[in-house]
Amino acid sequence: MGKRLIQQRRGRGARYKAPSHKYLAKVSYIREREPAKGRVVDIKHDPGRSVPIAVIALETTNAKPEKKGENKIFLTAAEGLKVGQEILFNQGNPDIGNVLPLEKIPEGAQIHNIEINPSDGGKLCRSSGGFAIVVSHERGKTTIRLPSRKFKVLKSSCRATIGKAAGSGRVEQPFVKAGKKFYATRARNKLYPRVSGVAMNPVDHPFGGSATPGKHKTIKRGAAPGKKVGSIAARRMGKKK
Repeated sequence: MGKRLIQQRRGRGARYKAPSHKYLAKVSYIREREPAKGRVVDIKHDPGRSVPIAVIALETTNAKPEKKGENKIFLTAAEGLKVGQEILFNQGNPDIGNVLPLEKIPEGAQIHNIEINPSDGGKLCRSSGGFAIVVSHERGKTTIRLPSRKFKVLKSSCRATIGKAAGSGRVEQPFVKAGKKFYATRARNKLYPRVSGVAMNPVDHPFGGSATPGKHKTIKRGAAPGKKVGSIAARRMGKKK
């Protein structure tokens, strides 16, 4: 008898499932694409996100929030955003914090919380310090450069927030202690610490133990779930010449 592999236990949820019920709120744009206006009333920390969350009170009656009965929405805060600042939706100049369609954003501008499809609420560049750059506009399409330096073509009607996401200095501060790293990952139900298979015992992983040194990583496609680790059904082996 052995233990289940981590990728097997992960499918059962529980420890590996994000505690979304503890998160502050859903971060999304207003559904309507008509011009609207709001004002930043607070900037809060969300345990499920690395970027601060701006609480925006809507001042326009035709703009509907995500939940009925509420006159406020939650957005990722841009670097330099202040409490009391006015936020414009689908109108105005490309100033820090405003939400505009890509077609109204000039080339070279920094943007974050970008929609992949129109009106999906924002999907790209939502972590602290993240931003993309508008590269070009052409025939209803806009090309942006992501933080990974890859280029992505989107519809020009997709919306984005001007500026980069706040909290850019987060990665510069070290955790120092393993305990701080543990609780930071625990808030998002991430597994920490991550242990390699070769460092485990034979009961925990096929790569564990020293009784079978040099055991090959390649495994056939029809292997049992408990043995399916490493290079699964690899087409070739060895170092490329």
